[in-house]
Amino acid sequence: MRKTNRRLIQGAAILLLLFSLVTTAFAAGEDPTEFNGTKYIECPDCATMGVVLSDEGESVPCETCAESEYVGYITSSSGFFNTPLSLLPPVIAIGLALLTKEVYSSLFIGIVVGGLLYSNFSFEGTVLHVFQDGIVSVLSDGYNVGILIFLVILGTMVCLMNKAGGSAAFGRWAADNIKSRAGAQLACVLLGVLIFIDDYFNCLTVGSVMRPITDKQNISRTKLAYLIDSTAAPICIIAPISSWAAAVSGFVEDGSGLALFIRAIPYNFYALLTIVMMLGLVVLKMDYGPMAMYEHNAETKGDLFSGKNPYAGAEDDAPSDGGGVIDLVAPIIVLVICCVIGMIYSGGFFSGASFVDAFSGSDASVGLMLGSAFGLIFTLAFYAVRRVLSFRDMMGCIPEGFKAMVPAIMILTFAWSLKAMTDSLGAKYFVRDLVRSSAGSFDMFLPAIVFVIGCLLAFATGTSWGTFGVLIPITMAIFPMDDPLGIICISACMAGAVCGDHCSPISDTTIMASAGAQCDHVNHVSTQLPYAISVAAVSFVTYIVAGFVRTPLIALPVGIVLMLGFLYFMKMRQNKG
Repeated sequence: MRKTNRRLIQGAAILLLLFSLVTTAFAAGEDPTEFNGTKYIECPDCATMGVVLSDEGESVPCETCAESEYVGYITSSSGFFNTPLSLLPPVIAIGLALLTKEVYSSLFIGIVVGGLLYSNFSFEGTVLHVFQDGIVSVLSDGYNVGILIFLVILGTMVCLMNKAGGSAAFGRWAADNIKSRAGAQLACVLLGVLIFIDDYFNCLTVGSVMRPITDKQNISRTKLAYLIDSTAAPICIIAPISSWAAAVSGFVEDGSGLALFIRAIPYNFYALLTIVMMLGLVVLKMDYGPMAMYEHNAETKGDLFSGKNPYAGAEDDAPSDGGGVIDLVAPIIVLVICCVIGMIYSGGFFSGASFVDAFSGSDASVGLMLGSAFGLIFTLAFYAVRRVLSFRDMMGCIPEGFKAMVPAIMILTFAWSLKAMTDSLGAKYFVRDLVRSSAGSFDMFLPAIVFVIGCLLAFATGTSWGTFGVLIPITMAIFPMDDPLGIICISACMAGAVCGDHCSPISDTTIMASAGAQCDHVNHVSTQLPYAISVAAVSFVTYIVAGFVRTPLIALPVGIVLMLGFLYFMKMRQNKG
């Protein structure tokens, strides 16, 4: 009897809660965070519901937002919320990194500035926000932890392949078959194009495979990092089967995200022109800007770094003599297969979803973590059967792999924390309002405007996916998707996000490219920046053309001609110099 009464009470409480939630939803009305110049944020206690559960299991009004004008929302405590100063932390961090050539302190100073602005220059509030809401929060996030585990496992696999002699054997094979610097660079581009599943996976895999080959051809590590970075995000954003396609699809609510992604591919001028740029640089055998100095030192002096090597302590000095090419190729192939299976598993493929739906709904963190874990298990078993490494040596590669990824992990942690600062300051709302104000009588120029704003937002925040989340819904609200201009603007969002991500020193993909090439991160950014800006400038002009002609059949060839013309001009200038 008591159990029955207890169940009735619990059932009544649940029904009361559901009723309260429904009535609250009606009472809340419109979302105040959609207002231009908003200072509202979601209530942290009730998550916009307006009610919470008491200790007795009853639904009661949320005290946090009870006195707010809008149920479920409160006013931000920061006086700098949704203002131009919300972008100040990443601007300071990026500026200091480029000036001082030191990334750790630059990022941390940017995080501290974000904490100061959020707390209105309160000492206690700054400290708590920086560490509790910043560093600790991002390291306790499940998605981020999955990425870090993925990094450590890949670092371990690279160490295993090096110690087993697989990388050395592949390098010897490549030396016999790849006879030129151009051939090594084209091989790097080809491998990057083939590994289109995920940018993280692309960066680290291409780096581990191609480093021995490019080193033998005296190609600088900064040039390798550029090739890796340019075949990571730019390839993933035009590949329908990739984690990036899944991310973009997730921001489209009516279920047509993948179809929209495919329609936008011909207008993704930055990604397409980046490929043209890479091939042009390789074929023309030219470089400009800081990259020219690094390549000159590598080709003439054999100096691959032209400075310090932050990964010098992680180099393996005792590879096995019994390894073969199979000891590199087999783990890589199995790793690719396992990561694909992991991606579709996280998307519900084995629960009945189609392959396309599973990939579009996949969780990259879970999929890559599980895939790399099974890839590691296979590698350990494979080497044990072949007896190329002892059990002690294989276990010793685990901490060595972790050590090799420490620089990337530290930079990622600080970059994520900096993003948390900009989020808490409402930077996305400021950018959103800026985009909305641009949509007026300048429809023809709107794709170019959206592209620039996407570049700036991704550059300042270091995240392409975050930029997708801000700009794509806004663009879809401005233009119907049956309007060609709407598709162009959607593509401009994606292209701008990739461009800003490509340029930013706090971008996780840029950090991964540095880790994959094992070069100094700031050197990678400073050498890549002129190339990325050149492609961005041509893309901007191409989006202006697209705004008028509204067809890729005209706009894309114009962009390719402009890109090749620019490269030819730089080549002629180089020859005269």
